[in-house]
Amino acid sequence: AAFASPRAAMLGGVRDAFGLPIVGLAATLIGFAAIAREAGWDIWVTAASTVLVWAAPAQVLMAELYTTGTAIAVILLGVAVVNMRFLPMSASLMPHLAVGGVSRGRLFYAAIFIAIMNWAYSMRRCPHLPADQRLPYFFGFGHTVLVCGVPSTMIGYVLAGTLPEPVTLGLVAMPPIFFGLVFIDGAKRAAEGWALALGAIAGPLLYLASHDWGLMIAGVVAGSAAYAIDQRRRAQGEKA
Repeated sequence: AAFASPRAAMLGGVRDAFGLPIVGLAATLIGFAAIAREAGWDIWVTAASTVLVWAAPAQVLMAELYTTGTAIAVILLGVAVVNMRFLPMSASLMPHLAVGGVSRGRLFYAAIFIAIMNWAYSMRRCPHLPADQRLPYFFGFGHTVLVCGVPSTMIGYVLAGTLPEPVTLGLVAMPPIFFGLVFIDGAKRAAEGWALALGAIAGPLLYLASHDWGLMIAGVVAGSAAYAIDQRRRAQGEKA
């Protein structure tokens, strides 16, 4: 449902961020901070990585590569490759935000906040909001999770060493479970349901076949198959 005003939309984004999104984000960054501390980072570098990278998988990769003495250029390249998944997210979300005469500068600024959590919630809400409420909602949500992410990282750094290693690794692994539940709840079209179901089947199998490429191949295969099934069902429906 639409909000009463753009300001109310921004506050709605803030409200949606508090709750499960903040809990899932905090758990992830607490686990990452423990890994970063073991890698030899100080608390300020660890907190800065949350602001500058804004992607837990890429942050974990940075910390792991740092411990092996990998060159900085290679670390930056690895982070860029991992974060390439944000490109299709941006391509799918920006058309919903770039309405009502929004300046290009504001859109570039909005792109900084795109992450899986922001994208998932915004894709559910923004298409159904009036043009002048979409960007305020996105900024309300995005600024809230980022502001809460920094202290969560610092808390995790301070707690590092007090948590057992299985707990730390479990916290880092929470986002896939949380995002999966968000996607299941937000799946409205048959194609989305097929993509989730086929991905759940193909992902583990292909990962066992190839740890390096299995998940990427599973995403391409499951997504393409879901699209083909949806197109076939549409064609059959038109013929009927």
